[in-house]
Amino acid sequence: MLNTILHGEPTDEPALVIAHGLFGSARNWGGVAKRLARDRRVVAVDLRNHGDSFHDDDQSYAAMADDLAEVIAAHGGQADLLGHSMGGKAAMVLALREPSIVHRLIVADIAPAAYDHSPIENVRALQSLDLSHVSRRSDADAALAERVPDPVLRAFLLQSLAIAEERAVWKLNLSALADQMPQIMGFPKIEGSYLTPTLFLTGEKSKYVSAEHLSAVSLYFPTARRQEIAGVGHWMHAEAPAVFVQAVQGFLAS
Repeated sequence: MLNTILHGEPTDEPALVIAHGLFGSARNWGGVAKRLARDRRVVAVDLRNHGDSFHDDDQSYAAMADDLAEVIAAHGGQADLLGHSMGGKAAMVLALREPSIVHRLIVADIAPAAYDHSPIENVRALQSLDLSHVSRRSDADAALAERVPDPVLRAFLLQSLAIAEERAVWKLNLSALADQMPQIMGFPKIEGSYLTPTLFLTGEKSKYVSAEHLSAVSLYFPTARRQEIAGVGHWMHAEAPAVFVQAVQGFLAS
């Protein structure tokens, strides 16, 4: 089963399962998860090939959805589900395939659609790093600066670099992510729709959910409502955590 980090205690409310995006981990969601755990158990997962979860050649959304279903089964058999970016796609696939186990769905800044852009260059940059010369995270940061010039992105990627006893190793399964990138950027064809309450949260400055995506949202999630968070981009939970938490809590309480 996926590695999980638990926040809060079980209550009469369904557990909330949080699925991170590409290159992320359960730990990235610690602050948000703790705030959301005030009235329920929150289960933040490391998706396969990320964090402390297992490595596998398959990074398809069908496989990721099966992993999330296993986590939900271990926490009562039904849960609210929040997914961001790649994790949002996995959450949508699970809701469409097994709607009875997803009590309510929250999708953060992603659509049920294929995307033309690809972060494969970030994977190649991480693969190019000679870890035998890395004994501190600052070493890796300096070595990556040319290929990943954005310091914020670089810091995010380096959260998945584990260093122990002056030995560095990636927690990300970079070879699998590179091989499966076309699937990650796509979205599988699925019959049916999810009729249970759904919230699509988007960032005002993000381009991940455009007007052309809304028809696909309506097709798969006809009861969904959309809420835009002002002044933020794709990483809304990190840029405006208090507003993000308020939006999620408001939806879950409605």
